[in-house]
Amino acid sequence: MDANADTGGGILAPLRYGNFRALASGRVLMMFGNGMATVALAFAVLDVTGSLTQVGLVVGARSIANVALLLLGGVIADRLPRSMVLVGGCALAALSQGTLALTLLTGTASLPLMIALSVVNGAAAAANLPASAALTPQTVPRALLRQANASVGIAKQLGMFAGMSAGGVAVGLWGPGWAIGVDALMFAAAGVAFSLLRVPSTGTADGGRNVLRDLVEGWREFVARPWVWIIVLQFMVVNAGWSAATGVLGPGIADATFGRTTWGLLMAANSVGLLLGGVLAARWQPQRALFYGTALVLLQTLPFFVLAGPSPMVPLLFAAMFVGGMAVEQFGVAWEVSLQENVPAERLSRVYSYDALGSFVAMPVGQIAIGPTAEAIGVDRSLLLVASLTIIATLAALCAPSVRSLRRRRVL
Repeated sequence: MDANADTGGGILAPLRYGNFRALASGRVLMMFGNGMATVALAFAVLDVTGSLTQVGLVVGARSIANVALLLLGGVIADRLPRSMVLVGGCALAALSQGTLALTLLTGTASLPLMIALSVVNGAAAAANLPASAALTPQTVPRALLRQANASVGIAKQLGMFAGMSAGGVAVGLWGPGWAIGVDALMFAAAGVAFSLLRVPSTGTADGGRNVLRDLVEGWREFVARPWVWIIVLQFMVVNAGWSAATGVLGPGIADATFGRTTWGLLMAANSVGLLLGGVLAARWQPQRALFYGTALVLLQTLPFFVLAGPSPMVPLLFAAMFVGGMAVEQFGVAWEVSLQENVPAERLSRVYSYDALGSFVAMPVGQIAIGPTAEAIGVDRSLLLVASLTIIATLAALCAPSVRSLRRRRVL
């Protein structure tokens, strides 16, 4: 079907388009693998080193590489066919994760090697993220953008849920090496799915164009709309806190209390919440969807407060993870649609790269700093600190007139 045709429909309508099916399939395969790796990596480092601080170093190394290369990834994704960029990124990720799995299974893994492979994986993600995000409006008509973004979110969360559930079981029964090995296979399969995309290129591979000029052009688009950079500043804090709490502190608490398998299931519960949030967003969002979604981000702090107790109540923690996920996906769909409706397609990857850079730049700081912070002031106080900073950043964003006033565009 022609992706430029004017059409309507429900949440399944985007699946009528072959390009959208290929994009969604690739992203769900990546998320399944990443779901397993999210659970497995922290425990792999704990098994090798026994240190929360070194967990932060390995997780933070990936984030540093990702942040450092995001802008270049956005330029590449606006210059080259985005499907080709995704295939290459998936191949690199499969290689890095496969090597990590092999070293874990053979008992040859070391801290320097795990950090180096995390850097390679972060580089692959720097290419994949802006390319995959900017492809959605090329695969469906404009009238289906909200449904398409919600469907992609649902597909990703289904993959993440399945991956985290499988990862929790695999880590508990067979160890983290096997889970990371499956992650490598999933990236390889995702590359095959992305190779089926047939969309026109929005940019040019003209070697005469200057990379700096491309970056300046993308920056101008990024700062031209105050609501864009205000939300990105908010998520600089939100993402740093979430990654520090769930990537470093959470696994440590799990090891000391309710166990690794339960932690994997808790992360899966968050993915179920994200999935349901996507279903709700596909069915309805208000005209001021960005303001509504931003306000709901406050609920993402609920798991931090539950985890901060002396003996976390697991049923309450499951509920908090679920509600937090459902709330934040409402924001996610509103954010994607807002960018795709307001930023020109030929510059969208670069704006996404600035978005990701700002949103992720503090993640390695949080991941690396949270271990020593917890050792200095305690895990409970560290979680409450993360929750407080998240609340302050979100309330500040809600005070911005441009965030409060942005409305969805009507499609005639």
